Amino acid sequence: MRSLSAPRADEIEPFEVMDVLSRAQALEAAGRRVVHMEIGEPDFSAPAPIVEAGMRALREGRTAYTATLGLPALREAIAGYYASRFAAPVAPSRIAVTSGASGGLLTVAALYVAPGDEVLVPDPGYPGYRHFVRAFEGRARPLAVSAASAFQPTLEMVRGAWSERTKALLLGSPSNPTGTLIERGELARIAAFIAERGGVLVVDEIYQGLVYGSEPWSALGLPGEVVVVNSFSKYFCMTGWRLGWVVLPAGAVRAFEKLAQHLFISAPSAAQYAACAAFDPSSVSILEERRREFARRRDFLVPALRAAGLAVPAEPQGAFYVYADCGRDSRAWCLELLEREAVAATPGVDFGANGTARCVRFAYTRAMDELAEAASRLRRFAACAPSA
Repeated sequence: MRSLSAPRADEIEPFEVMDVLSRAQALEAAGRRVVHMEIGEPDFSAPAPIVEAGMRALREGRTAYTATLGLPALREAIAGYYASRFAAPVAPSRIAVTSGASGGLLTVAALYVAPGDEVLVPDPGYPGYRHFVRAFEGRARPLAVSAASAFQPTLEMVRGAWSERTKALLLGSPSNPTGTLIERGELARIAAFIAERGGVLVVDEIYQGLVYGSEPWSALGLPGEVVVVNSFSKYFCMTGWRLGWVVLPAGAVRAFEKLAQHLFISAPSAAQYAACAAFDPSSVSILEERRREFARRRDFLVPALRAAGLAVPAEPQGAFYVYADCGRDSRAWCLELLEREAVAATPGVDFGANGTARCVRFAYTRAMDELAEAASRLRRFAACAPSA
């Protein structure tokens, strides 16, 4: 029977990690203890002040639609966060609260991508980028990034790939899957180049709060049409609350708002009231301790992976991922690791086609005792695994 779905649906690739997760859950159902390092979700729940604010909103019946761009109090709180944490003043009127960063990125794609437009995306990189572009009949053009540039685009790469059809560059910093940061000066040079050509720079800063060993910063204030996307999911540990935000150029706010009115109406109201407490000192104190814990986990896992025979070509500087080279087909390697040692990791092919077939993403979103157990299992696996 002929498929009635649009071609875009057939062209969207599945997540390999979901196959890993399904098999891991089957092993658990059979009684095995699996160490989950495949899913990019903090193992911490939202801090108590956030939860209490959400419960209070529910008790008080504050569950109706909000304005499409979000609660004024939350937009003001986000603006205050940029001013105090990143010395990046932004008017609350430029901030749109969205249904997760995914809802924000989807609406940004609807705003800027016309049929046939090219959008440059790093490869390896978060797969949603290319699929959001495809959803609006654009073409995601991969930039082959490597360890030499910390798996981040350079001005030379962008200049070489830019064509008459190119509309935008979309990148993440810190990056998923590599955990690397783009150098601030390099991004400024890229922004200036794109501005000269009348293009758009979209920077996904969803892992921005989870930076180790340096002060976090934002792309806000760079020249040209710059859009910044962020979320309450990762640093704020609110994945299931489905809440994010976008900082837009002032001239793009109304168009974004009209699209959002139809795409998702408004972000979840109780989650918005809860998020107003995310910037309270009591919440920030908890979140900063968790950031330090993620740094401790990273500092343990990187040498542990190397001791198990995996190469880590670029040191992760943020997020909660280590991107490693296993030396052979990563799909088969991940499935063997799962079956033999009950450690779940993500095959690199989820993140593009540029050298990803040999790479694996490990998420250090588990407590130290679980990471230590995973390291022990990895060493044992490496001792009897076939060579490349």
